Amino acid sequence: MADLVTGADGLVRCGWSASTPDYAAYHDEEWGRPLHGDDALYERLTLEAFQSGLSWLTILRKRPAFRAAFDNFRLETVARYDESDVARLLADTGIVRNRAKIEAAIANARAALDLPENLATLLWSFAPTTRKARPRSSAGVPAVTPESTAMAKALKKRGFRFVGPTTAYALMQATGMVDDHLDGCHVKPPAAAMMG
Repeated sequence: MADLVTGADGLVRCGWSASTPDYAAYHDEEWGRPLHGDDALYERLTLEAFQSGLSWLTILRKRPAFRAAFDNFRLETVARYDESDVARLLADTGIVRNRAKIEAAIANARAALDLPENLATLLWSFAPTTRKARPRSSAGVPAVTPESTAMAKALKKRGFRFVGPTTAYALMQATGMVDDHLDGCHVKPPAAAMMG
C-alpha cells in the first residue's frame, strides 16, 4: 500500500483510505478530527473494542446497526442494560455478536458513569500536550505510545474492559487526540485551540 494516494477527485489522502469509498469518507470527514462529548467518545471506545481482531471496515459498515442496537450509545441507557439486553444484542445479526465484547460495552458504560470526572475529561487528559509533526510515512505511525499505554492502564484501573494500549491508541487517532494523517495529506491539521 502506498503511503499517500491521489483520488479521482485529485485530493491526496493517506494510503489506507484508498481501498473503498467508505474509508475515503471516514478519512476525510471523521478520522483525526477532535471529538468531545461523553456519549460520542463512549461510542468510539466501544466500536474500537468491537473492532479488536476484525477489520475496521467491518465495524464502519455495521455502525448504523450498532447505533440502533446500543440506543445511540447513550451512556445512561446502556448502563441500565440487563441480561435481556445481552440476549437481544447476541441475537442481532447487524452487529458483531461477541458476548465478552457486549458485556464489556455495558460494563464500560457503568464505569464511565462512576468516574469522578466525565469520560471526555479523562480520555483527553492523555492527549499529548504538544503536537508532533505529521508522520512522513505509514512506517512512522505507531501502534502504541506511552500515552495510550497510560490511558489503557487508567481505564482498566477504573473498571473498563477491552481497552488495551493498541485500542487506546486507535481511539486517540480516531478522535483527534493525535494527528496521524501523513505529511502531504489534504486533511488539514486540527486547530490547536480545539485540541483537548
